[in-house]
Amino acid sequence: MTGARPPAASSFEVRLPDLGTAGEVTVLEVLVKVGDQVEKEQALLTLESEKATMDVPAMVAGKVSRILVQPGDKVSTGTAVLELEGPGQVVASAVPVAAPAAPARPTPRQAEPFGGEPYLDTIPIQPLPAGAPAGNAAAAAGSKPAAAPSPVPASFDYDVLVVGAGPGGYTAAFRAADLGLKVALVERWPTLGGVCLNVGCIPSKALLHAAKVIEDARAMASHGIEFGAPKIDAARLRDWKNKVVGRLTTGLTGLARQRKVTVIRGVAAFAGTHAASVTGEDGVSQRVTFAHCVIAAGSESLRLPGLPDDPRIIDSTGALELDLPRRMLVVGGGIIGLEMATVYAALGVKVGVVELTEGLMPGCDRDLVRPLEKRIAARYEAIMLRTRVTGVEALSEGLRVTFEGEQAPEPQLYDKVLVAVGRTPNGGKLGCDVAGVLVNERGYIPVDRQQRTNVPHIFAIGDVVGQPMLAHKATHEAKVAAEVIAGHKRFFDARSIPSVAYTDPEIAWAGLTETDAKAKGIAFEKAVFPWAASGRSLANGRDEGFTKLLFDPQTHRVIGGGIVGTSAGDLISEVMLAIEMGADAADIGLTIHPHPTLSETVAMAAEAFDGTLTDLYIPQRGTARK
Repeated sequence: MTGARPPAASSFEVRLPDLGTAGEVTVLEVLVKVGDQVEKEQALLTLESEKATMDVPAMVAGKVSRILVQPGDKVSTGTAVLELEGPGQVVASAVPVAAPAAPARPTPRQAEPFGGEPYLDTIPIQPLPAGAPAGNAAAAAGSKPAAAPSPVPASFDYDVLVVGAGPGGYTAAFRAADLGLKVALVERWPTLGGVCLNVGCIPSKALLHAAKVIEDARAMASHGIEFGAPKIDAARLRDWKNKVVGRLTTGLTGLARQRKVTVIRGVAAFAGTHAASVTGEDGVSQRVTFAHCVIAAGSESLRLPGLPDDPRIIDSTGALELDLPRRMLVVGGGIIGLEMATVYAALGVKVGVVELTEGLMPGCDRDLVRPLEKRIAARYEAIMLRTRVTGVEALSEGLRVTFEGEQAPEPQLYDKVLVAVGRTPNGGKLGCDVAGVLVNERGYIPVDRQQRTNVPHIFAIGDVVGQPMLAHKATHEAKVAAEVIAGHKRFFDARSIPSVAYTDPEIAWAGLTETDAKAKGIAFEKAVFPWAASGRSLANGRDEGFTKLLFDPQTHRVIGGGIVGTSAGDLISEVMLAIEMGADAADIGLTIHPHPTLSETVAMAAEAFDGTLTDLYIPQRGTARK
């Protein structure tokens, strides 16, 4: 008899469990065949998502009677993948084969929000106060752990409790879990990722990409390709931005599950030196005990005093909602404000920027900012420097803003006002005094080079320990903290932390700046390669940029650099690597770079210093350096 065979009475289906992803995944490989006898926990098939590869195991022993999927099929939670004969349940679970590292974050300045951006209120990573106790602050770097991680004492729920699931927090949690520790991760947001991923680095960069597409299309009109005026559907653009964020937050949830990190939703506060109270949205609190704690509570946007409580006055989070006004004022000419101004101007909003200091992007070398100032001067409605906002009056027809300063205009009426004047750390919101952890008057938590606070088993990372408030700083501090807790000899010893403004053009810098060198009396020599001499930048139609490198006059080693132009944020990594590795001008110049690329401008700047550049004529002071 032929045809479909009804399942035997003892047959049951194996269905996929919650995979931790909102969409479908792909069947990469079927590991069994019909007739195979499988044991409990034996892998049946391999799935592949954008974030990980995972095996689906058998929850009970049985014989494979039917296979319902094949390689290449798309499956999701609840999909029946095969049938087994034997006693059992209609269930399966996915376990990781290889847990890939979490995706790299730019970053809420991120400081956050916006990845790669320093704040106006800058302070260095703080050392512990003199006399404050800290554990093993002078430990040398090394790769061998001093001791295996100790098991969780009976009195503690977890080896490590991480407070805050931003780039620093989830990195600390995942690294600690990878090192064999039992970890809990506390997060007040509905999703993991913190400010950076949810309302900072990632969504802002998605919108900046959209702005770049619009500007590039407009620019091609003068080169013979016209697209016409763009039609802006703010709702669809916002949905696309949210989907980008959703894919990453879903991936983090899956990574936490794969590493068996317990995620606790709620707001944490210390309840003792080894305990915290976590209060959920329902107001119910639970007590969690820990052997070690990592504070990664981040920061929040500063709000100017005296402003009316009006929904038309927004911060960077509100700006991401894309409720497009006709006319908008950006208060603060730092990175956050200028990035959002870039987006809104490209989307057709009349944008004005007011900045209290004498130049945009305080803290960055003026020559790097100049090409940006020149470009946006022709695109923005107004750029008011050395000017302060003295008042905002909420009227039915708009927000009436008054100004004071050298370039102060008459009172102006705006549809929205974006306040982007910096961020403040959340160190003072955790009840740190209950645990004996020092917090200074500005909300920062002093730490040593191993990220320890004055309480040796409590660590702090990211925005709460000081400037720069950058996601990529937090992730490196996170690994140091997790590895020290696990018994490794580690400390934070970065020679530099790069900064990026994802404006148009982008601006990036690393290491020593000219501004700091002159202020501190540090000797340096400089070499600059203008992008007007770069074939790739000319082909891109964007030749306003340049690459500059700063060198030690004695050793010729790279000690700093800055880039302004297309993709400067990507190109600065080569300068950072040169600084970390102690590379000199010859090391860079003699490294063959592909042509034509923007990256070769770094090599050409080094050649300009070394006296070997042929793409420009630069009169030599004597012979080329040797």
